[in-house]
Amino acid sequence: MTTTTQNTARHKLFVTMPNDTEVRMERMFDAPRQLVWDAFTKAEMLEKWWGLRSTTTKVETLELRVGGKYRFLQSDPSGAVHAFRGEFTNVSPIDALGYTFEYEPMAGHIVQDDITFEDHGHQTKIIAVATFSSKMDRDGMVNSGMEYGAAESYDMLDELLAQVK
Repeated sequence: MTTTTQNTARHKLFVTMPNDTEVRMERMFDAPRQLVWDAFTKAEMLEKWWGLRSTTTKVETLELRVGGKYRFLQSDPSGAVHAFRGEFTNVSPIDALGYTFEYEPMAGHIVQDDITFEDHGHQTKIIAVATFSSKMDRDGMVNSGMEYGAAESYDMLDELLAQVK
């Protein structure tokens, strides 16, 4: 098992690879669980933190129910648009969220993401497990900068949560 951490403004992102097809990330947020849940499930909040600082995210579709679809469009500084889509597999308000994740230009490489939201009083710990169909897919995502991107997104989420608490 490989373990790494990304230092962030307030908390560390702990990343492990418990087997050949999974990446597990844990991160604490200084906000109640309901607010963190809302940030993951409401379009107007997602658009403010999902992705890198250098990109802009637009939530095109967000059907928050099992079997519901989502699609995000992300614009980079050059103006190129990148599309991400998936389907919700678990929607258990404030406890757990599951969904498939696919970067449209790489159709067929689908990841199952499962997030749990743990109540720690005035803080919330998220545990996100990404399950890939193969070691090659997992390693490709990790080598593309997955940890850095997650850490930067979560830093922006921290900033948003501080503004709306």
